[in-house]
Order: sequence, then structure tokens, then C-alpha cells
Amino acid sequence: MVEIRAATVLPARREPIELHTGDGLTLVGELALPQDRPPVATLVTLHPLPTHGGFMDSHVFKKAANRLPALADLAVLRFNTRGTSSERGTSEGTFDGGEGERFDVAAALEYAEFHDLPHVWVVGWSFGTELTLKWAHDPLVEGAILLSPPLHRATDADLDAWAGFGRPLTALVPEFDDYLRPEEARKRFARVPQAEVVGVDGAKHLWVGEPYVRIALDEIVKRVNPAAWPLPTEV
Repeated sequence: MVEIRAATVLPARREPIELHTGDGLTLVGELALPQDRPPVATLVTLHPLPTHGGFMDSHVFKKAANRLPALADLAVLRFNTRGTSSERGTSEGTFDGGEGERFDVAAALEYAEFHDLPHVWVVGWSFGTELTLKWAHDPLVEGAILLSPPLHRATDADLDAWAGFGRPLTALVPEFDDYLRPEEARKRFARVPQAEVVGVDGAKHLWVGEPYVRIALDEIVKRVNPAAWPLPTEV
């Protein structure tokens, strides 16, 4: 047995993909699938703020793609929102502060639907949580998980809309977050009856450190494919 470390990449089928938005842009991304069997569920990931270094390779999502197809039979779809660059390439368009990005979210969900990816959950991180709360009310979506939600662009009206949408919502809130900490998060999310706020002791907004990445991935898998929880620490 070998310990899973920050740089561990486990076997998977990894395919470069393109998403096509309703307003005519092409976005670049990658789909990671279990190597020799169909996925049991799907993560559509929405990355942190591109104007502050967020992109499809932001480390928690890169590690999700590196590990979860093998460890939890999950499909992991990552992509660059409009105007965002990574090693995979640059998505067309320009950053639009979370408004035009509604088309990016829709394009990712349409891709998942067209390719028959099962049991879609949206996982947003920071800016990606704002996109989730504002634009992921799609019948295809079975639930959402928020990492470090700032609740900055997403308003109480967006929370009320998610409450009406009725799908499960879990917020993973770092103890030392720069924007929203667990106690305040519980107050803000109280207006969503089906929301669960999980405070993560010791964590910070960017989930730096392998112990915190493991917690985040474990909490995601616990909700999306509980049969694979808890994740192993060795392979």
C-alpha cells in the first residue's frame, strides 16, 4: 500500500472536452471518468475567481479529478469559465462578474445531460459557489456542495431561490475563512431549510494542506456516493 499524497494521480480515463455556450462561446475543459467502469455519479465543478487565480486546475478540483474516478467511481467535469486560462487552454470570452457566466454553467450541465452522465452534483468553490447558487437551478442537478462560500455576489434572494428549488445543499465553511466563517454562515443559510453547514476546523479559504483537501473530498463523496465513504488514505 502507498499513501495518497498531494501529487498522487490515480488511473482514470481523461478526455479534453469543449463546451458551447448559448451566447456563442467555446469553453475548454476535461472530463475524468473511472478507468474501466461507468461512473455512479458526476461532479460538475465551478472554480474560484479567475481574476484572483482561480481556474479549472485550482488544486482541490485537480485533486478531485486525480483521485475520485478511481476511489469513488465519480465522473469529474472541470472547465475554465469565460476568459479563463489553464494548461488545457483558454476559454473564449471575458470575465463577466458572475452574470454572463450563467451561460457557462448551463453549457456544462447541457454537456453532462447530452453525454448521459449520471446523478449530477454541482461543486462550487468560492466564486464558483456564487455561480452555483445563482445559476444551477436545473432539473438535472441532484444537489450542490459549496466550498468556502463568500455569499458576496449570491444574495438572500438567491438563497431563497435555492430553498424553493428544494435540492440538497451542503456548505463546507473553513474555520478561518477570509469572507464567511461558520457561525455567520449558519445564520445566512438558515433561510434554506435543506441546507447543511459544515464548519471545518483549522481550514482556510483556499483549503491549503493535504489534510484539508482530504476533508473536502471526503465530505463531497459522503454526499454524492456514500458507498465509497470514507475515502481510503492508501492505495
